[in-house]
Amino acid sequence: MKNHLVESWNEGRSTLNGWIAIPSSATAEVMARAGWDSLTIDMQHGLADYQAALGVLTAISTTPTVPLARVPWLDEGIVMRMLDAGCLGIICPMVNSVDEAARFASACRYAPRGSRSYGPVRAATVYGADYWKQANDQVVSLAMIETAEALDQLDAILGVEELSGVYIGPSDLALSLGVAPRFDPDEPKVVEAITHIIKTATAAGKRVGMHTMTPEYAKRMADLGADLVTVGSDLRMLKATAEATVEQWRGLQ
Repeated sequence: MKNHLVESWNEGRSTLNGWIAIPSSATAEVMARAGWDSLTIDMQHGLADYQAALGVLTAISTTPTVPLARVPWLDEGIVMRMLDAGCLGIICPMVNSVDEAARFASACRYAPRGSRSYGPVRAATVYGADYWKQANDQVVSLAMIETAEALDQLDAILGVEELSGVYIGPSDLALSLGVAPRFDPDEPKVVEAITHIIKTATAAGKRVGMHTMTPEYAKRMADLGADLVTVGSDLRMLKATAEATVEQWRGLQ
């Protein structure tokens, strides 16, 4: 069992993450075969429930792409269930305190390093019977930093030993700082906060993920030190391509 994200990060390379909002194994397979380093099933703002996520995970497993999930909220039950289903990493939204970060990290680790309950039904099928021996070192736990409160608690959150790192949600972060939400922000207050999170997490030896909309902005974040950059989503890509095609056709009439 190997998590290729962890391998890449240990070698000093940033990784490209895709975002799955559409609850379809067919479109997930298309995404997985496009060559992303990892794909995240969005169970917070995406359209997938647990049953749909299983189909998506099965499709991703036909490729070397690393499967991740963003859970709906800090709920240890769904964190553990998605790991048992075969996810090699979890992104948890709205982690605002050291206590919440510790709860989340603990749910991603088996004893004695955490409180994860044993029962890797699909994970053991996919990764082997010794999955439980390797999971603690291979599963990635990323707490979303997306509020002013979390910014104030950043050092304490980063001090949680079993937390792999943090994931920056720019839209909610902007809202919390009194700025209109948007991807690829250029407002000085938001950019300053993002830069602070990346630099502080890197200095603490933690990994950093960041949600972006364009490859250009993603490269900018990677150059700042982000280990994992997400670009767009399957739903946004479909929408943009469909609209552009229709607009081009109308322009030819």
